[in-house]
Amino acid sequence: MICRQPLKPPDPIDSFLSKITALFDERHADLVEPLFLGELLAHGLRTATAWFRAGGISDDFRRAYTVLGSLGRSKVPACAAVLFADLRGTIDPGSHWLFAIDDSPTKRYGPCVEGAGLHHNPTPGPAQQKFVYGHIWVTTAWVVRHPQWHTLALPLLADLYIRDQDLPKIAPDHRPDFVTKLDLAVTQIHWTAEQLRDSNRPIWMVVDGFYTKRPVFREAQAEGVILVGRLRWDAALRDLPPQVPQSRRGRGRPPKYGKRRLSLAKRAGHAQGWEQVTCFQYQEEVTKTVKTFLATWSPAGGVIRVVIVKEDDGSWRAYCCTDPTASVRDILEAAAGRTAIEQTFKEVKEVEGAGEQQLRYWRANEGAYHWCLWGYTVVEWWAWKEPFAQLCDRTASPWDRADRRPSHADRRKALQRRMLLEEFWQCWGEGPCPPEIRDVVESLVEMAA
Repeated sequence: MICRQPLKPPDPIDSFLSKITALFDERHADLVEPLFLGELLAHGLRTATAWFRAGGISDDFRRAYTVLGSLGRSKVPACAAVLFADLRGTIDPGSHWLFAIDDSPTKRYGPCVEGAGLHHNPTPGPAQQKFVYGHIWVTTAWVVRHPQWHTLALPLLADLYIRDQDLPKIAPDHRPDFVTKLDLAVTQIHWTAEQLRDSNRPIWMVVDGFYTKRPVFREAQAEGVILVGRLRWDAALRDLPPQVPQSRRGRGRPPKYGKRRLSLAKRAGHAQGWEQVTCFQYQEEVTKTVKTFLATWSPAGGVIRVVIVKEDDGSWRAYCCTDPTASVRDILEAAAGRTAIEQTFKEVKEVEGAGEQQLRYWRANEGAYHWCLWGYTVVEWWAWKEPFAQLCDRTASPWDRADRRPSHADRRKALQRRMLLEEFWQCWGEGPCPPEIRDVVESLVEMAA
């Protein structure tokens, strides 16, 4: 049973929850909204039972576990599609859609956690831990720029990557097939393109150097997606093939790749050909020193635009784009926008508590991870047009900058305060409230959130 009826969340969260509730079996649909609100309201260690307590779920906790397993088993793509459809109706994407794909680990403990294994640690920290035991999540996020604050990566869809050597630890009756990270990225590119079949804006996908490989390029080309990614310094680039008039062509297809090898290191070391380009990166307008040219590359299947960026310390890095006509500014802004998903991973783990749910079944872990991802997304979605004063008040912290942008934690606490205050006033009724009671309630809500 549910001990209390949770308050209806504010729009647009209420609309989203109503739509995804209809996707669940009617035997468990009544727990979808309390469970999601529990994720938003929980404090401390964010275990699944902490969600149950915050959502008012007590005797029905077994059915709540079933909801998480059912979500991870078959309902994630449909729920993510509902969320993205609602998001794109309220947030302007700009001249083109920009998405980012990256992977990130969540730490887990114990040999009985299905799907967990030993992975390279992207953030080794002071202890220089090269490996981390846990889950790896390949995630797609929509990258948008807030009109006042900064670039956000709103996560929509993720897949659990399980190493081939860790699969035998899962019982055969629910053991998944082995799928590489590249194949998971290919599936997510296809899902993204499916959601935007009716859009007339170009779709851009930005990835790091690991995903700039042939399967990803091939899928992006098939779906009409423009791919932007890092280039290795030793990438086997070639020049453009010679243009042969139609009247002089012989038998067979014309060549796709040039015969002359191009060296990124030599191009970056040459003193000529550099130019200054102004673009928006890392929340400000900056001027970058760049060199750009067209090349052919076998993994990309043809012509790409290469952009070499020289930093102030003399170092350089190279990016590629599958649209030869793309501007350097757009490529640089897309590459910088990819870093927003790394900040999202940090906040999803530290603020939303991803990976703390203490679940063993791998499908339930998929459901819980998406609950955390969507919790992050709906908090940012709700706060998108909220005034600064409603999200953050630093009068009690004179040592802090009063105009510093609200963090995700600030926005989440503001949503919690809104929900708790509305629940209190709904219980209070229509009668007048004495000022002393109002002050006490607001103080308690401030401390609780």
